[in-house]
Amino acid sequence: MSELFWPGDDRAGTVFSDQAYVDALVAVEAAWVGVDPSDWAPVTPVDLTSAADGNPVPALVALLRERTGRPDLHRGLTSQDVVDSALMVLLRDAVGTARADLETQVEVLVRLAAEHRETPMVARTLTQHAVPTTFGLKVATWLTGVLDAHDDLGRLTFPVQLGGAAGTLAAVVELGRDVAQARDGLAHDLGLSPAGPWHTTRRPVTRVGDALVACTDAWSRIANDVLTGSRPEVGELAEGSGGGSSTMPHKANPVLSVLVRRAALTTPQLAATLHVAAADQADERAPGGWHAEWDTLRTLTRRVVTAGAQTSDLLSGLRVHPDRMAATLAAAHDDVHAEQRVMADLAGHAPEGAYLGQAAELVDTVITRAQEALR
Repeated sequence: MSELFWPGDDRAGTVFSDQAYVDALVAVEAAWVGVDPSDWAPVTPVDLTSAADGNPVPALVALLRERTGRPDLHRGLTSQDVVDSALMVLLRDAVGTARADLETQVEVLVRLAAEHRETPMVARTLTQHAVPTTFGLKVATWLTGVLDAHDDLGRLTFPVQLGGAAGTLAAVVELGRDVAQARDGLAHDLGLSPAGPWHTTRRPVTRVGDALVACTDAWSRIANDVLTGSRPEVGELAEGSGGGSSTMPHKANPVLSVLVRRAALTTPQLAATLHVAAADQADERAPGGWHAEWDTLRTLTRRVVTAGAQTSDLLSGLRVHPDRMAATLAAAHDDVHAEQRVMADLAGHAPEGAYLGQAAELVDTVITRAQEALR
């Protein structure tokens, strides 16, 4: 993907790059025959083609057999075993990167929530002033979303794929290999989980897609609040360093927030494609549904990893303006305390206090959850 079409894509580095994919495919073939892939000459994307066979595995197998002189290479596997296992390796690594960013964000958000536990501001519902709240509680809400996403990623498993031509493992049995030993060994060498054949049961893929979208959901929640808070007429928040304009020299645009929101507006559709592909499975190998996953996963994971890095930068550089928060709250005093007056009248006493309910206790609860998650 060109960074010109997706600004910031370089942050994803080699995640789901062509070379990373080739390396993962080679790793699967090497693990199957008990060879260290570093013992083989490197394979590059230009060495392979996928158009003629619909996937790169046949070309890879032919190349490796020619180079190694091993006709037993790939025997017992089918192309989908190799591709699916390679995809799981790539997804495991991408999820690890996203989790690391989430953990960085948790640390920053815990500090912000504690620092602003009692910083008063106006709560807004349906874009309008509602009642008093604290910025610490707003941050705790951000933190809850990040923790939920972190939990979702942590529950994922990445199963190896081993089924043979039609999911029966017939070739493995015919070759005299112990199926459980072969499966467990392949999984171990690739750092994946042992599993039965799942050629046309695609929940391992859709589950990862759903968890990745939960990340961009949480990050966009933060970005949207920063976008609102950084409007000049609000002025309660600001990015550490805004982006410029091609024509207006005074602009300091909240570019990181814009780009994070952009990701969140596109990732759900990518996960939806994975679900459509899962629903389109048929027989023992899907004619198109399986193929639709590959580039979808590539795009989804790169966008999530990019957005994760951007969110980490956004939070680490976030500037908070408690004075503007206090001024807005003071100016809206009569309106935002209207509910308090009604509740106090029903309770038979005069309104008193800041009307913050259990805001501080709610902040503490989320901070405790975050601290436990990072242990």
